[in-house]
Amino acid sequence: MSALADTARPRAPGALSALASAVLPVLTIVLAIVAIWYAASVMMNRAWTLDQIARQNLEMTTMEIVAATMNQERPVLPTPHQVFNELWSTTAGEPIMRERRGEMQGNPRNLIFHAYHTLWPTILGFGIGSFLGILLAVGIVHSRAMDMSVMPWAIASQTIPILAIAPIIVVVVSNLPALNNAVDQGWISEDTKLLVPKALISSYLSFFPVVVGMVAGLRSPNAMDLDLMRTWSASRGQTFWKLRLPASVPFLFTSLKVSIAAALVGTIVAELPTGARFGLGARLLTGSYYGQTIQIWSALFMAAICAAALVILLGALEKLVLRRMGARP
Repeated sequence: MSALADTARPRAPGALSALASAVLPVLTIVLAIVAIWYAASVMMNRAWTLDQIARQNLEMTTMEIVAATMNQERPVLPTPHQVFNELWSTTAGEPIMRERRGEMQGNPRNLIFHAYHTLWPTILGFGIGSFLGILLAVGIVHSRAMDMSVMPWAIASQTIPILAIAPIIVVVVSNLPALNNAVDQGWISEDTKLLVPKALISSYLSFFPVVVGMVAGLRSPNAMDLDLMRTWSASRGQTFWKLRLPASVPFLFTSLKVSIAAALVGTIVAELPTGARFGLGARLLTGSYYGQTIQIWSALFMAAICAAALVILLGALEKLVLRRMGARP
């Protein structure tokens, strides 16, 4: 009888099968992307290889031609293994610090060093943008005048291409007397001075998702809950702290994840016209100057890795905050 009951009872999936069901779809998509990438690399790099074969009067088999297209020094489209090798050699293969003129300084050949110079203004700009976004959202929700006047400007600000205003911000901020005096007095270096315009451009892109998310979150309590607060004679401040703000937390973290990625993009774009020597944007610019496509792609992948790490950190913080608020996953 017990054996029959065990047979009829559905067995719970084991940890291995659960892991396989979670990993296999992702792995399948990744393998498909890699296969398409290799095929595209062969097609786009084939013309240069065939031209070199014709110039040198060589005879090569199809497999040798395919292998040659995958290992060019300056390919039109690098292959995945070339990008991975470049990432490995410029992170694990290069020291982050090196001795120069008797001092230990950052190694510009190391991508982690460049990522460090991009992440600092990103985090600073993200903090400024998020703070301004939350302040604007609170004002928009509580003031009809701000709702009618500020919100349209916030939307319109995002229609201006960041590439158009980045040089303007760089020129204006770089000529601020306070910053120039600080450099002349030796309080900050030229590289630290460039951090300010990069952070401002980063905050410009990051504040808008926070505004939109927080406005939606602060307005998410339904009319019955708001009426209930009125029947309890709750003030606007009490309604804000005890009802609107807790209801907006899931909206806030969702918008923060979008905002941190936008902040990273803003910093990389800001590094292009600032003449920055270090940073992922400077690395991209150097690669484009010298036609080093492998270097460009590795910098792009490092930027993607940094963005993923920042979003994962925010996701962990979101779970911690929601758990402390009593929310169940």
